[in-house]
Amino acid sequence: MTGHTLNKPQWLRKTLLSGRDFRTIHEMMEKHNLHTVCREAACPNRWECGAKKTATFLISGPYCTRRCRFCNIAGKPPVQVDPGEPERVAQLASDMGLTYVVVTSVTRDDLPDGGAEMFSRTIQALRKKISGVRVEVLIPDFKGDQNALEVIVSASPDVINHNVETVPRLYPAVRPGADYARSIGIIRRVAVMDSRIVTKSGMMLGMSEQESEVETVLADLVDAGCRLFTMGQYLAPSKNHWPVSRYVPPEEFDAWQKLALEAGFSRAVAGPFVRSSFNAGEMFFSTLFNLP
Repeated sequence: MTGHTLNKPQWLRKTLLSGRDFRTIHEMMEKHNLHTVCREAACPNRWECGAKKTATFLISGPYCTRRCRFCNIAGKPPVQVDPGEPERVAQLASDMGLTYVVVTSVTRDDLPDGGAEMFSRTIQALRKKISGVRVEVLIPDFKGDQNALEVIVSASPDVINHNVETVPRLYPAVRPGADYARSIGIIRRVAVMDSRIVTKSGMMLGMSEQESEVETVLADLVDAGCRLFTMGQYLAPSKNHWPVSRYVPPEEFDAWQKLALEAGFSRAVAGPFVRSSFNAGEMFFSTLFNLP
């Protein structure tokens, strides 16, 4: 049975809020020639985030050089990097009144630094434009390039997030081009390079993972120094994507959240609609005074 033939349970039937604010943000993004991962990845929370007048900026173009089977972002030939993008992101974030900004990117294996310099420049532009701004970056793996990671760490974002997404066994099929050990290594290196930066990761359930495999991922992340953790339900964007094996009920997510906290994360949030960037600011600030 493929995932798109499964009937969605009641807990996944989300009531959509008015789309006016989401459309307004989308229009602002288009005006500034910018993109959001909310729209490109078809996030189920995009209307709610729009109502809060916030969004996650997607830099370095809308097209990814990889074709992960869970992701809705288009795998097309990448566009040329726009040198003026960091300043436009900062200006729009300022216009939106944001004090916590989440920035991510598509994977750019075609670039020598994987797009690391664009992250650095965007962080710098945000700090210059918005006094006291907090910045979270959700980064790709840069093919394990240590120099690329150092570029981002040197820019001193408040949070560096790199999602493991799923369990090691499923990487070859679900995340071709990625490597589980490499992803864990990114978290570990950030924790060692600058302990002031909060490390974060996340994964999805419903891809045919086993409980013992998920427990191993939690242990590996904590051992690597990961502080924040998110877990949500995988939703296949189309019938051509990796199928949903099952819909995980809310009470199971509650149990996983408790287990993640017991495993050693400073903060863990799990639920059907949880995504790594959803309510990211609230997650950070609620944890801030409990971090060593």
